[in-house]
Amino acid sequence: MRVTIFGTGYVGLVTGTCLADVGHDVVCVDIDQAKVEGLNRGAIPIYEPGLEPMVKANHAAGRLHFTTDAAGAIAHGDLIFIAVGTPPDEDGSADLKYVLAVAQTIGRHIERPVIVVNKSTVPVGTADKVQASIAAELAARGAQVPFDVASNPEFLKEGDAVNDCMRPDRIVIGAANPLAVEKLKRLYAPFNRNHERIVVMDVRSAELTKYAANAMLATKISFMNEIANIAEKVGADIEMVRQGIGSDPRIGWHFIYPGAGYGGSCFPKDVQALARTAQQHGYGARLLDAVESVNDSQKGHLFELIQRHYGGDVRDKTFAVWGLAFKPNTDDMREASSRRLLAQLWDAGAKVRAYDPEASEEAQRIFGEREDLVLCDSARAALADADALVVVTEWKQFRSPDFVRVRQALADAVIFDGRNLYHPDEVEAADLAYYGIGRGRSIRIDA
Repeated sequence: MRVTIFGTGYVGLVTGTCLADVGHDVVCVDIDQAKVEGLNRGAIPIYEPGLEPMVKANHAAGRLHFTTDAAGAIAHGDLIFIAVGTPPDEDGSADLKYVLAVAQTIGRHIERPVIVVNKSTVPVGTADKVQASIAAELAARGAQVPFDVASNPEFLKEGDAVNDCMRPDRIVIGAANPLAVEKLKRLYAPFNRNHERIVVMDVRSAELTKYAANAMLATKISFMNEIANIAEKVGADIEMVRQGIGSDPRIGWHFIYPGAGYGGSCFPKDVQALARTAQQHGYGARLLDAVESVNDSQKGHLFELIQRHYGGDVRDKTFAVWGLAFKPNTDDMREASSRRLLAQLWDAGAKVRAYDPEASEEAQRIFGEREDLVLCDSARAALADADALVVVTEWKQFRSPDFVRVRQALADAVIFDGRNLYHPDEVEAADLAYYGIGRGRSIRIDA
């Protein structure tokens, strides 16, 4: 099938590549000339495991194309996907200017029947706005071209997006026209062979499903961080509690790991946007507000542990920071917990030696040159001349360090574990003080 995708960001590039990989003819269009030229040379603008070889292979095979020519791309596609960003507006609601700009462009150029598919994460009712924008442009041209607008939200996890796209848990299709549903079913048939993954519903329900899914996962994270903070106060160990509740199949093991707060491009903005949508319809989403509030507070908790250990004075201390990305297997630092921690350390007069396997270039772009920041090329290099170690991102390579060597490198012999990667007994056996998230041990060490 002939597919056009507006947007070569995270969602658009992964989706377009995976559709091309199963044989569809895909054109990805973007207004960023430099990005398009880079993609045509094989330069991938994001780090996502497995994506680069797929892009290069499908581009070389002639199934995946990149262009800035919107009119040509629209002429190509029977299915036209909108996969552009929906950043938070000043009030936290989703900013639809990029989505509606694409809709207007489609309305100016379509000459034959098409199905327009919203892939971007958008508030309920956005399909109606896209429909109206396209119709207005057609009316201005005096043209009558049949088209449908469908919702097909993405459920991709950064760091595992290619696998999620190629082996989806579910494929949600929201459409009013049965012909649009059938065409999308045909598009996704290669991903739907083993068992039925397609869930068909109305457009508004599909739009809400995406927000509801992310809000549910964010809620689980904030709930566990809330319980972790209680565990810390009462002297319990949240890791024991996690095992005790995760074994209940009604709760399960996913997203019940306490930590330094969630980040990234999805959870923070989607929880806010859903709460603002509810507010706009006269409903106060108190649980969503609480989820956001707990997460905001949790991002400062690592610094609280550091302050506790040092009696509130970290001036002239140097901290080795392992992990800058908001999660492993990505270079994405949007809303990352590391950004809050680094700002707090710098404001308190401390210095940072940081290492991340993929996010160093992004950190350089964000922070620029600073005397109080050294971006290191290895975890071991970050320990050099450091007083303490702070683990912020749970990259696999951080999971089994040589604690004796860490102890020898650190002047103050203390680890602040923002992801509970380590067992306190093992760390303390190397004569290191240990602070985790929600582990009663962190209170006893400081007593």
